[in-house]
Amino acid sequence: MKFQWPELLLVLFVLPLAVALYVWLVGRRKRSALRFASLAAVKEAIGRGQALRRHLPPALLLLSLAAMLVGIARPSAIVSLPSGNQIVVLAIDVSGSMRAADVQPSRIVAAQEAARAFVVAQPERTRVGLVSFAATASVVQVPTHDREALAAAVDRLQLQRGTALGSAILVSLKQLHPDVEYDLRSENPRRDPSRRGPFDPPHDPSKAPFEPVPPGSDQASAIIVLSDGQRTVGPDAVEAAKMAAERGVRVYTVGIGTPKGEVVGSEGMSMRVKLDEPTLEKIAEVTQGEYFRAETSSELRQIYEFLNAQIAFEKRELEVTALFAAAGAALALLAAVLSVIWFGRFTVA
Repeated sequence: MKFQWPELLLVLFVLPLAVALYVWLVGRRKRSALRFASLAAVKEAIGRGQALRRHLPPALLLLSLAAMLVGIARPSAIVSLPSGNQIVVLAIDVSGSMRAADVQPSRIVAAQEAARAFVVAQPERTRVGLVSFAATASVVQVPTHDREALAAAVDRLQLQRGTALGSAILVSLKQLHPDVEYDLRSENPRRDPSRRGPFDPPHDPSKAPFEPVPPGSDQASAIIVLSDGQRTVGPDAVEAAKMAAERGVRVYTVGIGTPKGEVVGSEGMSMRVKLDEPTLEKIAEVTQGEYFRAETSSELRQIYEFLNAQIAFEKRELEVTALFAAAGAALALLAAVLSVIWFGRFTVA
């Protein structure tokens, strides 16, 4: 918790003075009672229940004062609030290595099942898009609220060759920021005006230069990349992640598979497919996202459930002065009500 006016917390020193004043008033009342009543009568009147009734209203009043004094320092706290106008893009690896069965029943089937569950769990206000990537990356479903269309898009995923991890990030980023420009033909995907093909749009010199924003500052969008292997083609994945970071987009990466990996064969060739965890971790780090590893289908579902909670809510710093004021007023009111019920009048000693 932070305070906008922390120097005003010094007024809390009045609380010990208030306690000392209360003790003095109680002591004076006892001395006065001893003058007009026998000691036996006083002891009989002061029972445990009677003592609780006598001291509880002042204690509540003291807590009320403390809450109000803290409130004047204007406290603020980090709270989780539902995100508005959220857009999430799922980028799913459909390279041939996803047929490996070290994650049962297979990596691709487990990924599809978890993706369907993630889509269903998203709030209605959230638009979800789907990008698949192998040797290239392509948009399978533009961001939409239509959950049935998304489920059908997940079912249409087909395994292919190659793993263009950098292309997956860039194509996903294009769904969130249509103005982003990149070069999928280069190791470094940043658009080079001197390298343009015959079908590239002409360079617009009047266009204002792009101004980067702090990484992770875009609270309205996110990219989730699920992959099981190393990048084999396409732009450098970390450079692509840096372009997402410059636009404030968080990239959450999920590595599916086991550290040992598995040998898969296709068309007379076989190879061991392992996770490239350092790259996936670096992508998440650069964009202020988070990396997860799923070795089983149940772990993968749990990761998607966690991501749903992370993305559906955003953390904001809000001033909570009103809460302290309300708590102080409620405690003061309770003290007054108890005092009136027990003693027929409001008393603090």
